[in-house]
Amino acid sequence: MLVEAAARLWSVPAGEITVTAGVVRHAASGMSSGFGAIAERAAGLEMPQNVTLKDPADFTLIGAEGITRLDAVEKARGLATFTIDVMRDEMQVVAVLHPPKFGAKVASFDPVEALDVSGVLAVREIPSGIAVYAVDTYSALRGREALVAAWDESAAETRSSEEIEAEFIAAARAPATVSEETGDVEAALSESAQTFEAEYVFPYLAHAAMEPLDGVVEWTPERAEIWSAIQIPTVAGPVFSAALGVAEDAVSVHTMYAGGSFGRRATASGQFEAELAAVAAAGGPGAYKLQWTREDDMTQGYYRPLTVHRLRAGLDTDGNITGWDNTIVNQSIAFGTIFEQTVMNDGVDRMAVEGSVDLPYGLPRRRVSWAQMINPVPVLWWRAVGHTHTAYATETFLDELLAAAGRDAVQGRLELITPDRARDRAVLERVADMAAWSGPGNGDRRLGVALHKSFGSYVAQIAEVENRDGAPHVTRVWCAVDCGVAVTPDIIRAQIEGGIGFGLSAALYEQLTLEPGGTVRERNYDSYRVLGLEDMPQIIVDIRPSTDIPTGVGEIGTPPIAPAVANAWRSFTGETPRRLPMIRA
Repeated sequence: MLVEAAARLWSVPAGEITVTAGVVRHAASGMSSGFGAIAERAAGLEMPQNVTLKDPADFTLIGAEGITRLDAVEKARGLATFTIDVMRDEMQVVAVLHPPKFGAKVASFDPVEALDVSGVLAVREIPSGIAVYAVDTYSALRGREALVAAWDESAAETRSSEEIEAEFIAAARAPATVSEETGDVEAALSESAQTFEAEYVFPYLAHAAMEPLDGVVEWTPERAEIWSAIQIPTVAGPVFSAALGVAEDAVSVHTMYAGGSFGRRATASGQFEAELAAVAAAGGPGAYKLQWTREDDMTQGYYRPLTVHRLRAGLDTDGNITGWDNTIVNQSIAFGTIFEQTVMNDGVDRMAVEGSVDLPYGLPRRRVSWAQMINPVPVLWWRAVGHTHTAYATETFLDELLAAAGRDAVQGRLELITPDRARDRAVLERVADMAAWSGPGNGDRRLGVALHKSFGSYVAQIAEVENRDGAPHVTRVWCAVDCGVAVTPDIIRAQIEGGIGFGLSAALYEQLTLEPGGTVRERNYDSYRVLGLEDMPQIIVDIRPSTDIPTGVGEIGTPPIAPAVANAWRSFTGETPRRLPMIRA
């Protein structure tokens, strides 16, 4: 279509036009164009119905090694511009005092002491709290510290994490909404020679990105410009249009680099964008930067949902799995949002159960159920979403069943994989070869394996773990991945490595805790521990050759690492960690 548009524009035969390195060119006349200049013209043409795709043998960029990110150098050198770097003329910096408990609201406030702080320009109430406007960040934060406020906590969450967990655990022991069911599971369990049961507790998790939430808006009654690292930019336009009274087509969004996000900058409601818009609307036309602190990011939500899994299974006298039952309890990320209609089916949030259904294993009598819990704590997708807890629960529980049946963790999985899941089989066999698997071992270092499909991609990992003073330390990770056609192998490896580090951090250290009364305990990296360089293992990634469609790579490294580590650790201790993180403060 680009070629046809250029041919019509230049009045030359389409067959004489070439496309190389992003340039449309007619050699005879010397005319050329980038894609952007003719994109609108091409979009108006009729879509061709039969197109011959390029032979993969002729690819010059897809699958090529040595191609790296164009922005890598400027980011490494500190030259890239992030939202926190954006400055506008006469810009006011704003810090918001939020309620200390989820679901609370402003009851009253006294701005006098805040206004006495040098550099503070104004104090205004907005729907999410009390905004302090100042000439710079330092003044805004000092003004916020000086604010005197009272809160209406009548609808607030005042329970501790421990109390919420108890409610979730009770729900996991009761009937729930069935998501997937095959055969009579209760009969299978009652007829089993051995039965097994396990409960897993996964804490709330913060996204803990390096750059706290921030955004800049500059507006007049006729137009508005926004600078922010928004993961769903299409949400921003309507939010600012409605808040500022500016026509939607007069709102421009500059999507900035994110200093980390992992899902936090992708709220369905445009939560941060709504606060930024409210700040701008309350202040009137002008330029404003809304700057959250690390403590704001940690204590104000949105979190990976606290989740409880209850699993039950049975073995017959030959060690075959006779029944499998998995009940999952957590809050829905989609409930009450624009995604509810597409994500929630028959009363089940598919993001809550993803990775626990459609397992690659032949389990003839199985059931997966979900119980929805509702409370004021805001929850959101977190890198790999539901797969982060479902992979752990299913792969560690399966590993225990195989061990109880006297079967090897790799060979036992291979025997269970159904014929239609050849790609699962291939990555598992490959990672076993990479690690020279012959069992978990019995020396100073032990191996654990996990297999999981997410975002259309197939991943198997083996973790090498040593016991350091009674705690797991991961030294090496082997990973085989099938993500379809590998477009840019270097980026795939980088994403897998980063995803493994991200998942390992959560497995070993991370938890977000509500104190009795409902306030958040962890406020910064000194109390919310994350993986350090000294904990990062050597990672060996193998990308399987494939002609299938390209699938996700940004999140797929995260789910298998925690169960792989836990399975290795069980060979030291005899027990699987049922509550994460494995290393607790």
